[in-house]
Amino acid sequence: MTGDILFQPGRVGSATLRNRLVRAGTSESMADPESGELTDSLLDLYAGLASGGIGAIITGHLYVEPRGKYARGQVGIHDDGVLPGLRELVGRVHEHGAVIFGQLAHAGSQSRVPGLTPLAPSPVPNPLTGQTVAGGTDQDIERALEAFAAAAKRAVAAGFDGVHIHAANGYLISEFGSPLTNTRNDNWGGDPTRRGEFARAVVEKVRASVPQGFPVTMKVGMFDAVAGGLGLEETLPRAAKLVAAGLDAIEVSCGLMDAPTDSANTYVAVGPKRAAEDLLLHRMIGSPRPEAYFRPYARALKAELDAKVILVGGMRSTSMMRDVIASGDADFVAMARPLIREPDLPAQIRQGREGLVDCTSCNLCLIHEGHHPLQCWRTPRIRLLQHAIYRLGGGFRRAEVIPTRH
Repeated sequence: MTGDILFQPGRVGSATLRNRLVRAGTSESMADPESGELTDSLLDLYAGLASGGIGAIITGHLYVEPRGKYARGQVGIHDDGVLPGLRELVGRVHEHGAVIFGQLAHAGSQSRVPGLTPLAPSPVPNPLTGQTVAGGTDQDIERALEAFAAAAKRAVAAGFDGVHIHAANGYLISEFGSPLTNTRNDNWGGDPTRRGEFARAVVEKVRASVPQGFPVTMKVGMFDAVAGGLGLEETLPRAAKLVAAGLDAIEVSCGLMDAPTDSANTYVAVGPKRAAEDLLLHRMIGSPRPEAYFRPYARALKAELDAKVILVGGMRSTSMMRDVIASGDADFVAMARPLIREPDLPAQIRQGREGLVDCTSCNLCLIHEGHHPLQCWRTPRIRLLQHAIYRLGGGFRRAEVIPTRH
């Protein structure tokens, strides 16, 4: 579509994106479960996304040190041994004209790997999993910071176009930022300023580890989806400090979570007719969930900061995607679940596709995180039967994954 605002080029640091559509990072559960190395199926997944016309890809979260691993099948960037696979990944994406940012992450106390000794700022229950681990020592914290720095260097060596730091959704950086999970009273906690020090230190370490102008971005939990937690009065000033420390862009999301649906709402823009078409029989009564549910936080950031903003969270219609960009509330729109079902969605929109995407946000793809490779479980329809058999047969209970509380 000529002149479509979604297909105007955009810049993040030194990287030029061919359009304003970004694939948001999501777990794939497709790497080697022990080494964290990429597999052929994972390489094919990313090549398919790039050939589908997306402007930029943010990888699934890459664990920066072994104790920061979230789940089996997660890709690592913790060791030089993973570099050959990461280089091949970048090459496959570049072949199709997209740019790719490596997402650096540490799961903190939210790790769902049985037998792992995670890291947390304080010994309090993780809101999502309920597990409590010992508070990290100064040495533990310094090692984690160095792990982020080393991972950033590996991302440069692998040829990534930028790095994206995961500081949301209940993982380590967001745990340090929240008064609910950070009860320290030292350099790393005790008041809003000190609770923000770990995130700032990560940005500074990463920025110092990459070439000048190399894009450094961050997914920021702007609020906690847990009662009594973080709010904008704390995160907006913190975001300004992070930009001053070297961020080129911020992707908005939530911080601590009670349930995965806090960051990935279900049944967005799904009315009764659409629910019936997609066999969501239990969803045929009731109103659709709203689109762009993190948009107010993006708008607040744009009003305060001189940095690019990426909006993720429930963009399900082409009209909403365009409105977000045209309004100036965000510079880019990011999607994860719609591109699981339709990896060529950007190409379809460029060719004139209008209206709703096919994804109904049923979240079966997220339910199977750590259990099965990333895929849409509603198409082909046989996968719905496979899901039912796995669930009724106790597969979720038997798998080597620490369950969430909800």
